Amino acid sequence: MSEYPISSRTQLKRSPKKACYDKQQIREILDEALVCHVSTHWHGQPLVQPTIHWVDGDYLYIHGSSKNGLFQALLAGQPAAICVTLLDGLVFARSAFHHSVNYRSVMIYAQAELIDEEQEKRRQLDLLMERVREGRSLEARPANDTELKATAVLAFKLEEVSAKIRRGGPIDEAEDMQLDVWAGVQPITQVLGEIELD
Repeated sequence: MSEYPISSRTQLKRSPKKACYDKQQIREILDEALVCHVSTHWHGQPLVQPTIHWVDGDYLYIHGSSKNGLFQALLAGQPAAICVTLLDGLVFARSAFHHSVNYRSVMIYAQAELIDEEQEKRRQLDLLMERVREGRSLEARPANDTELKATAVLAFKLEEVSAKIRRGGPIDEAEDMQLDVWAGVQPITQVLGEIELD
C-alpha cells in the first residue's frame, strides 16, 4: 500500500486539497526535518517537547533521558501526537487576509514502544548518529553501560499518519488584483553551515 489509511484523526477537514497520505512524500518530509514536537497529557496537564527524530522502516524514533517526564507519561500508556513541520516560504498577498506560508507538515498519532534490548537500542542510537552525519557512528565513542541505561529510546509505529502541504503563490480576490500592492513568495531554506571544530 502506497498510502496511509485515513482515520478520523488524520482526515483533513479544513483545506482537504492540501492533504497528503502518500508514504514516500511523508517519509521525505520526516527525513528532511531535523526536529519534531512530541505531545501527550499526564495527570490532566498537556505536555509537549521538541526533539530530534529519525525513521527506520515503519517506525519513527526519539531518544532522551530515562527520567524524562514526557517519556514516563508515554510509557505509562498515554497516546502521543507528533508533529513535524518544514517552512518553505512566506506568501505575500495583496490583502492582509490572504497572506500565508508554504509548508510541509506531518501529524502522527501513535503509542510509544520502549526499545530496551541492548543490541537494538545501540543500533538505533547509531542510526541517530548517521542521521546527523554519515559515518559519525564509526567516529564517536559509543555509549557506555551507564550512558546507555540513562538513555531511553522510544519507537512509534507509522500507521496513523497524514501530511498537509501548501505550495504556490498567493490566492488573491479578483477585485484585489488591480491594487497597487506587490505580491509573491519569499522562499525559506534550511542550510547547514560549515563545522566549527572544537
